[in-house]
Amino acid sequence: MNDEVVGSCAGMGGGSVVMSIIWLALAILMIVAMWKVFVKAGRPGWAVIIPIYNTYVFLKIAGKPGWWLIWFFIPILNFIFGIIATVAFAQSFGKGAGFAVGLIFLPIIFMPILAFGEAQYVGVGVSAPAATP
Repeated sequence: MNDEVVGSCAGMGGGSVVMSIIWLALAILMIVAMWKVFVKAGRPGWAVIIPIYNTYVFLKIAGKPGWWLIWFFIPILNFIFGIIATVAFAQSFGKGAGFAVGLIFLPIIFMPILAFGEAQYVGVGVSAPAATP
């Protein structure tokens, strides 16, 4: 083998290690943030790490019936019901549709804001407060 091939292979290995560390850090951040959000809503934080059950708890926090979990196994419908549930989830913390859009498209930013910010669980069916002039 020539030196260029060996050098390029070694460089690719180092990059994948760095990317793996970044991915792991982001995964831990999301687990911690969701854990805190679940606890704020009066639910067990450990539910975040249990697949499927975490979606069930998410739905309960959002005020949606538990049987909605079935929709999450059906392609295309899972996106639609996921969006509806996320909007209701944001509203249950007193946040509006704009924050729900942030949770949908940038959860790595908006979930920690919800977790570590001043947002409190206000319950189901409560919309965001109106802006005052």
